[in-house]
Amino acid sequence: MRTLDEWLIHQSQAHPHSIDLGLERPLRVLARLGWRQPACPVITVAGTNGKGSVTAYCAAILAAAGYRVGTFTSPHLRDYRERIRVHDAWVDAEALVRAFERIEAACRGAAGEDAISLTFFEYNALAAFLVFEDAGLDAWVLEVGMGGRLDAVNVIDPAVAVVVSIGLDHQEFLGTTLEAIAREKAGIFRSGTPAVLGGADLPPVLETLARGIGAPLKRPGREYRFARESDRWHYQGPRWNLPRLPPPALLGAVQFNNAATAIAALEELAPRLTIPASAVVEGLTAVRLVGRFQVIAPPGACTWILDVAHNPAAAAVLGANLRALPATGKTYAVCAILDDKDAAGVAAQLRDCFDAWWLSPIDGARGISGGALADRIAPQIAAPLNIAANVASACAAAWAAAAPADRIVVFGSFHTVGPALDWLEAQRLLPPSGQPAYTAAPGG
Repeated sequence: MRTLDEWLIHQSQAHPHSIDLGLERPLRVLARLGWRQPACPVITVAGTNGKGSVTAYCAAILAAAGYRVGTFTSPHLRDYRERIRVHDAWVDAEALVRAFERIEAACRGAAGEDAISLTFFEYNALAAFLVFEDAGLDAWVLEVGMGGRLDAVNVIDPAVAVVVSIGLDHQEFLGTTLEAIAREKAGIFRSGTPAVLGGADLPPVLETLARGIGAPLKRPGREYRFARESDRWHYQGPRWNLPRLPPPALLGAVQFNNAATAIAALEELAPRLTIPASAVVEGLTAVRLVGRFQVIAPPGACTWILDVAHNPAAAAVLGANLRALPATGKTYAVCAILDDKDAAGVAAQLRDCFDAWWLSPIDGARGISGGALADRIAPQIAAPLNIAANVASACAAAWAAAAPADRIVVFGSFHTVGPALDWLEAQRLLPPSGQPAYTAAPGG
């Protein structure tokens, strides 16, 4: 029997391509498993940026209303089990291994059936579906991995489909224009199923495609509205009128938009699930999401801000958040970005935010050296650029340079923030991340 780590190695090598979008393979495997669409409502969340936050708000509010919720997200920061949560508890290794064994048996097939190879992400998504099915949940919240139309998550028919934002990312797979990327993300829409949009300035093709298939549109400023009122804010939709809501626990002005998008999606579940206003309030204040403008302020030491921003649109939000929260001292950057990302575009959005940068390589096929990253961003940056051996070394160097009034911002990738969290925990600047584990029933 393989261990979880052995399974993950196997899955990274099982398919000839690390990314191979399409629904045919996952659907064939699910058919062999005799799997059916979930009976409980499902919210599917797509978008270039913000989908992790919207997913977190939906799950937190549903949990506050007393429902058992399955949440699927990707990628992970430190532990693969972060991707599959039942009532905010990581699935345990044994439950994952059991799910992988069932999936692998279906991939092999019975005598006379062709073998099916899945990508790493497809194994991940199908395992989440099996775990959630065994758990007998009240609702699922699924974050799309890439795009939407051909993402493995899209084998599920949602009760509500959400597109949070559209930006340029993954162009080699999704297209080189905002309209092309919007078309891919609109692939999660279904006839008769509400299509919730998270912004008023999204490409018009989203509305066109929704209308074309008969998906009822729900748009900010039209079918739902929100407004900030001093230290509170107000949401109004077709069913709910929620005045004097507390600010979202996640920091940054964009989080009001993300929270309103989540509430707009949850409102569409009201005929099936009762969600009182008190649950919305509790969920907004209880929500936690690591690596999204996460502020860590150890007593007597400089402040750390961790953000997985890895494309220009996300970097623009990070820059706006930093400018809205000025530091009394200097601000330093610890940055590592994957080779296939627009590093120059990210740097251009943050050119005035940092007094010095420490750049780290990222290992793996999509990685890039710190020196190559420096070459890409140097034309955009006037502050000093320093090269470190890895993220931990970059954190240590920035930490050594920082005074208590300063702050250090770690950003650029999940592959940057994850190692930074490990380093902060090792330095006792962050409490240990012990997580409860959800254990599925044996034989599930």
